[in-house]
Amino acid sequence: MAVETTPTRGTRKSATTKTGRTRQQLQPRRASGATLIDPERRRALIAEAAYFRAERRGFAPGHEAEDWLAAEIEVDTALTVGVLPSGKPAVQ
Repeated sequence: MAVETTPTRGTRKSATTKTGRTRQQLQPRRASGATLIDPERRRALIAEAAYFRAERRGFAPGHEAEDWLAAEIEVDTALTVGVLPSGKPAVQ
């Protein structure tokens, strides 16, 4: 439940939530020029990138988390820039 504060001296203060955070603080943050992507699409891109990383090292076991984390960085960087490593646009 948001509580609206009373404006004072011509300025309007931001509404705050029960946790004391403003609505603006609760909004997803965007990097400059970045677009929002569906979480399931992001997860699919990460899974694909992690698979190809595992394939390149011959699917040796014990590196799954490392592959996933590296793939997350790769995909998030690509989404921020706007182009995937394949050269395709990040958001279609």
